[in-house]
Amino acid sequence: MNGKKGKKVKLALLGGNVSDSESPAIHTFILSAWGYVCEYECISASPEEVPAAMEKLLQKTDGFNVTIPYKKTVIPYLDALSEEAAAFDSVNTVCGKKGYNTDGEGFLRMLASAGIPVQGKKILVLGAGGSGRSSAAALIEAGAEVRMYQRRRELLEEVCRALGVFPADDPESGGYDILVNCTGVGMHESVGRSPVGIHAFAGCSAAVDLIYSPPESEFLRLAKSAGKKTLNGRTMLFYQAYASDCIYLGRRGSDEEAQALCRAYLGSRADG
Repeated sequence: MNGKKGKKVKLALLGGNVSDSESPAIHTFILSAWGYVCEYECISASPEEVPAAMEKLLQKTDGFNVTIPYKKTVIPYLDALSEEAAAFDSVNTVCGKKGYNTDGEGFLRMLASAGIPVQGKKILVLGAGGSGRSSAAALIEAGAEVRMYQRRRELLEEVCRALGVFPADDPESGGYDILVNCTGVGMHESVGRSPVGIHAFAGCSAAVDLIYSPPESEFLRLAKSAGKKTLNGRTMLFYQAYASDCIYLGRRGSDEEAQALCRAYLGSRADG
């Protein structure tokens, strides 16, 4: 959509439980900086409610975001996919019945802004769902050596074949430069749990969790206790939202603008 300054942009977020999402605040901030009025609705839906929710969102919004666990579920409802969404088999942004994926872009911007280099690094990605797949693909593109782990072996092998990487048989073995949690374990009803134990962090320099609520997951707490650099997914959420908003409004984004807006947003938040 290409709107005019001051025009209202109606957006939404679809997920399993998005009641505590920071997305409305982030999108409102970005669009306000560009001179738009943002109306943003969070929709928590059960699997049975997804068809009705998709019908409503496709008809009554200018675009919407998708999060766990529906990044793949929404694909049959769409007419087309971007190159990234097709490669990741995962959609986090919908505009005009076309699915996009800005997770990889947001993920790499987050790591770069935090000073965590990935080229040539051995990285373990925990989780082979939409977020894990997009993160792994982005890391591969950036020159990292990626291994993946998922408890569901069938899914793990399917995703590893598609991405051309090897599965990790034992995530507790250590020996990785960076660990990335893309499982969702550690938020909502699993707060206080980690997908791996402390031995998994042996030899690594940094641990990254896509979870941002709570700010320090059990995964990150364990990593910090082992003396590792830790990073949660809050700035990734901002950067993927920025990329999504560029799609909605037909704008060309830039690293400089994204980083400046992110700094301004975090500075505007009492808890930032």
